[in-house]
Amino acid sequence: MPALFLPEDVIRRLRVLDQSGLSDEDHVLEELRLVQDYLRVDTQDQLKSLKEKLTSSEIPREVYISKVKAVLGKELCFDTTLIFDDVKQTVKTNVSPNGSHKNEDNGDVTMDVSPGASKGKGGRKSKANSDSKKSPSSTRVTRNGGKQPTITSMFSKVQKRKSEDSNGEASNQQSELKKEDDEEETPPPKCPDCRQYLDDSDLKFFQGDPDNALDEPEMLTDERLSLFDSNEDGFESYEDLPQHKITNFSVYDKRGHLCPFDSGLIEKNVELYFSCVVKPIYDDNPCLDGGVPAKKLGPINAWWITGFDGGEKALIGFTTAFADYILMQPSEEYSPIFALMQEKIYMSKIVVEFLQKNPDATYEDLLNKIETTVPPAGLNFNCFTEDTLLRHAQFVVEQVESYDEAGDSDEQPIIVTPCMRDLIKLAGVTLGKRRAARRQAIRHPTKIEKDSKGPTKATTTKLVYQIFDTFFSDQIEQNDKESGGAKRQRCGVCEVCQSPDCGKCTACKDMIKFGGSGKSKQACKQRRCPNLAVKEAEDDENMEEEDIPVEKTKKVSQAKRKKQTPCRITWIGDPVRTEGKKQYYRKVCVNDDVLQVGDCVSVLSEDPSIPQYLARITSLWEDSNGKMFHAHWFLRGIHTVLGESSDPLEVVIVDECEDMLLNYVQGLVKITYKAPSDNWFMEGGMDVDIKVIEDDGMSFFYQFWYDTDFARFETPPKTNPSQDCKYTFCGSCARTKEREEQAKPHAFEPLESEDNDSKALYALACFKGQQFRVGNSVYLPPETYNFNVKPASPVKRSHRKEDVDEELYPEYYRKSSDYIKGSNLDAPEPFRIGRIKEIFCHRRSNGKPDTSEVKLRLYKFYRPENTHKGVKSSYHTDINQLYWSDEEVTVNMSEVLGRCQVEYGEDLNESVQEYSGGGPDRFYFLEAYNAKTKSFEDPPNHARSAVHKGKGKGKGKGKAETQDSQNEPQPSKVPKYRTLDVFSGCGGLSEGFHQAGIAETLWAIEMWEPAAQAFRLNNPGTTVFTEDCNVLLKLVMSGEKTNSLGQKLPQKGDVEMLCGGPPCQGFSGMNRFNSRTYSKFKNSLVVSYLSYCDYYRPKFFLLENVRNFVSFKSSMVLKLTLRCLVRMGYQCTFGVLQAGQYGVAQTRRRAIILAAAPGEKLPRYPEPLHVFAPRACSLSVVVDEKKYVSNVTRGNGGIYRTITVRDTMSDLPEIRNGAAALEISYNGEPQSWFQRQIRGTQYQPILRDHICKDMSALVEGRMRHIPLAPGSDWRDLPNIEVRLKDGTMTKKLRYTHPDKKNGRSSTGALRGVCTCAGGTPCDPADRQFNTLIPWCLPHTGNRHNHWMALKSTIFNLNFNLKWGRVLHPEQHRVVSVRECARSQGFPDTYRFFGNILDKHRQVGNAVPPPLARAIGMEIKHCVLERMKEEQAAGESVVFGM
Repeated sequence: MPALFLPEDVIRRLRVLDQSGLSDEDHVLEELRLVQDYLRVDTQDQLKSLKEKLTSSEIPREVYISKVKAVLGKELCFDTTLIFDDVKQTVKTNVSPNGSHKNEDNGDVTMDVSPGASKGKGGRKSKANSDSKKSPSSTRVTRNGGKQPTITSMFSKVQKRKSEDSNGEASNQQSELKKEDDEEETPPPKCPDCRQYLDDSDLKFFQGDPDNALDEPEMLTDERLSLFDSNEDGFESYEDLPQHKITNFSVYDKRGHLCPFDSGLIEKNVELYFSCVVKPIYDDNPCLDGGVPAKKLGPINAWWITGFDGGEKALIGFTTAFADYILMQPSEEYSPIFALMQEKIYMSKIVVEFLQKNPDATYEDLLNKIETTVPPAGLNFNCFTEDTLLRHAQFVVEQVESYDEAGDSDEQPIIVTPCMRDLIKLAGVTLGKRRAARRQAIRHPTKIEKDSKGPTKATTTKLVYQIFDTFFSDQIEQNDKESGGAKRQRCGVCEVCQSPDCGKCTACKDMIKFGGSGKSKQACKQRRCPNLAVKEAEDDENMEEEDIPVEKTKKVSQAKRKKQTPCRITWIGDPVRTEGKKQYYRKVCVNDDVLQVGDCVSVLSEDPSIPQYLARITSLWEDSNGKMFHAHWFLRGIHTVLGESSDPLEVVIVDECEDMLLNYVQGLVKITYKAPSDNWFMEGGMDVDIKVIEDDGMSFFYQFWYDTDFARFETPPKTNPSQDCKYTFCGSCARTKEREEQAKPHAFEPLESEDNDSKALYALACFKGQQFRVGNSVYLPPETYNFNVKPASPVKRSHRKEDVDEELYPEYYRKSSDYIKGSNLDAPEPFRIGRIKEIFCHRRSNGKPDTSEVKLRLYKFYRPENTHKGVKSSYHTDINQLYWSDEEVTVNMSEVLGRCQVEYGEDLNESVQEYSGGGPDRFYFLEAYNAKTKSFEDPPNHARSAVHKGKGKGKGKGKAETQDSQNEPQPSKVPKYRTLDVFSGCGGLSEGFHQAGIAETLWAIEMWEPAAQAFRLNNPGTTVFTEDCNVLLKLVMSGEKTNSLGQKLPQKGDVEMLCGGPPCQGFSGMNRFNSRTYSKFKNSLVVSYLSYCDYYRPKFFLLENVRNFVSFKSSMVLKLTLRCLVRMGYQCTFGVLQAGQYGVAQTRRRAIILAAAPGEKLPRYPEPLHVFAPRACSLSVVVDEKKYVSNVTRGNGGIYRTITVRDTMSDLPEIRNGAAALEISYNGEPQSWFQRQIRGTQYQPILRDHICKDMSALVEGRMRHIPLAPGSDWRDLPNIEVRLKDGTMTKKLRYTHPDKKNGRSSTGALRGVCTCAGGTPCDPADRQFNTLIPWCLPHTGNRHNHWMALKSTIFNLNFNLKWGRVLHPEQHRVVSVRECARSQGFPDTYRFFGNILDKHRQVGNAVPPPLARAIGMEIKHCVLERMKEEQAAGESVVFGM
């Protein structure tokens, strides 16, 4: 007999009636009144007949009451809360509850899909459907003896009932639970079964079954569903459960609440039932015709997915104790709930397929894919949003895990891609849960086709290949020895790690315990820990753009601890020179070795683990200390930044030397200079032996001089010792002495001064290689002197509000700091600028000048912000505009930072703009400032005369003039180098080089079509190859002149400059190189790019990358890159630069590797131009426990103020969310210096690409409620209900759990939004959606520093400020493409191509042109220096020494 369904309130009133104390007759009549509308038709007919008999007096009233009581008693024993308890108990004796885990699973879903589960869901074997496969019992509820129960036995099970005692116990337990809940007062109340909030307006009740609906056993015997001739023996012999299709279905719990079946309820043994119309397995029509109405089928023991029907719709099914059911169409009331299920399944399909084809995609790319995908017809949803992705994140990640699990062992798992890591972090996904007991996944009937587009196998030159192959074969072998057979690390926490080895995969078969060799040392494929994989990838991901911690380094002792050896020492020949007590010799005999000046020797170390030291003898002598020699040390390659990647026979010259006793000499060694060949530029790509010399234990070679502080490999300096000091000259001593001299100020050209006995005046001084004359202008640190006016500097106000309504702003408590990421409040002031009035030294008592301390008397220049008008005045004036003042100050010359040029604007022979464009160190003034009167005046006459020349006696003149000023006009004949830009993007690097006037980009390679088109738009004369760089290099190396499109390929000798930024995603997720991960690296685009350099041998080479490029794999990527360049013969170095210091309104660190060919000068890194926040200017790099710094000496100081966001975008017209007009008018003039520069000198009335992404109604609502004050972010959002622009209402976020870390609010309110806040695993039922405060942020906030990185960003996670996700500072929208482009320093005339996301991506991936320009100017400076040297006649020189 089918179950009687009663609403909750009716059941409650029946229970109250039982305790009411009414008479028997009243009790029966009241009971009849309550339930008569819910009785079956035949029962109602039976009661109607009894009523008629009572009315006609056929039966007495007592009999009528007795019979009604009997009918109701029989009917009500099918109470909805108890009806299938016996069935459930019967099943429980043989299987784990609900056919699921015995342990509680807190995952979002657990689908019953194993490798076999996908076989039989399409239908059972039958006459009508003979092609369908069986549904294997292994994926089903286990039954007694594995035999399918008969329909008859099912009926007998249903008839069993629990006793009245057990009913009473259940009632008592429920009432006790209710009391506890009332006492706890834990708002808001949830249904104990389906976990839905009882006060939620979205909570729906099942509306009841039609009168003719059958219960499950009865329905299963209906002839409309039978595939046999009503012969029950057919079922007896059929081993699997019968399968049917259902339509018009609703799923509900035992309380009648409609609820989802995929949220973990079934896995937690919550009883879920469904009512529907059942149809035969062969019927694909979802209409009700021909179906059998059924009620309260279940409880559901498992749900499963069989794959995609035709590739679009997934087939979903239920398993009960009696049958399998494949879902077709939900009922109208259940449709919204089922739509979410379809949505998450289809979204998983999109994500897996998209990331499989685009492993380097960002979170932003995935969002764009999701938001632009149109769901297939027939599904109950219209579009996808980011909220949809976050809602289903756990399920999506589980499907990605499943996909990775099925992949090959050497495939990069999708789970570690940047996109997935961002999603996991933001949504708080728990990894490794889905494999706890059963293997589940969406099974695709057809395998996903791998995208053929993308980088191919790396094309390499033989030299590059040999370096990588030789190094890794040795390194891998060493790693294997060190590992000692240790297993791969695991997190040890997740259920994947805790599961046993499968014993079947290739990794297990190689294990000794399974009879294998045990050589591979790979983990079981079923136990690949997702947590560890993601952690490794996170460790290698870019550090936060700000606040990189200063690396701790161990102190490396520079002193060489050497060992003396007993030896026979005899001078050969007479002394060649005598100085005091020192007698210099040319030769000496040590034991049996004859040594002479210029020979190289080895010296033993006290530590036997340290290889012998190597040195060149630069002089031999004997004095009171004994028989001595002067050792100019070489440094082995392993002690440079190259470390273990270096050639063991290569050494470098360093400026380190010392005097030593000859008995330290171990023996004679041969160290030869390997000079580049005359045909070096054309030798690229040739088959050369990687070995330079044979290893006989006594022979070494060198190519470079090495700077140990800056890690610079340079051509050995040319030295020309005079004949007099031929046997005493040391290049190291000479260079060291020269540097020490340059570091001291020296005054020259004394002036005849009258009436000045206290000081001696000079016309010229030299310091740090620069000349300074009276009338020149200089930079000084901002603390050198103060001004006579106190400017109205901005007051640092606390952005934290003291009194905050915690009920309205429940997340505000997380704002514990006043620090605002990206703030410039801590930036230092720009350098002080002064004009030299006097150069002098104080006279000693004897009347002679004290030349050890040179002083300067200066006129102060005011910057606009130094006047009484304050910072606001600097916004509208030119960044290089100053004000003259007659205020004077005296400073030590040792404080001077450099020279600059300051001219009176009216005296210029060119426009101020042309003058300013001549170089960074050019300033001008038009007015003088009087601090006493706070007024601006015409400058005095002496201010207009820039140089006061004095008559000097010429002392020291020659020495001073050897130093050229950096401000001298640069000749216009500097050549523009023919440039190839690889991985060019839209062209930021080339644009900066063009602005510097050093490059002419003739060729560019960019695989991504939109970026390639953008490059073409801005560089119409460039040949842009939209192809794989490996294919192009292979064509060129094979002798081809053109590609398949007929484009001319650059040939050897054509490319003079090579620049680019190869992606690192192919290997960045690997924690340590081994035999498997090495193959990833050697096929990476970094290796391809190095091969381009080797083949073309350009004069200059630049590699740009993320800051962490220098740290990947314990800096091994950096070491091998430099190793390749060194082996090619390139001078090279590396450094980290902060783009914000070169004139852009953002913090962006970038690693830059520079290389120069033999004969060129290796550029230095450009000095910072703009002051910047100190927290963003940590630019040192630690490699092998040694800290390296770039040659930048100004730190976070600069000659200009910081460029702000206001500078960048305040003149742009106001637009709204979703603005799409590609061309609009500026509607105003530029307001700041930056805006005047970025608009350019050309007449440009049209503003392009001032467009922004159209955000969803929910995201727009969130943006609208974030305050515009500095430092505002998601923590400032109010917890309120808001009507969105699409007419829908948001919900308030519910705080339902105690927070172990943050406690309660000041009002005693809870702060946790999930059970994990209290330290227990997440409960998927706690997830909330459509709230103004995104549930995912407080959910994971404790783990991610309260998401402080989300500075004024919307809640599409914005790691490292993904473009198109940053909020505008003054308008409730995201920044536009043009605003982003300005933040990168692109001129307004620069064009971008594609849709809005394409354009944002082009901008975000680009190198900021101002940074590239600054580097280009340094390259240009090196070219000029070389050209000057070539013009000068040189004498014969000896390399190095």
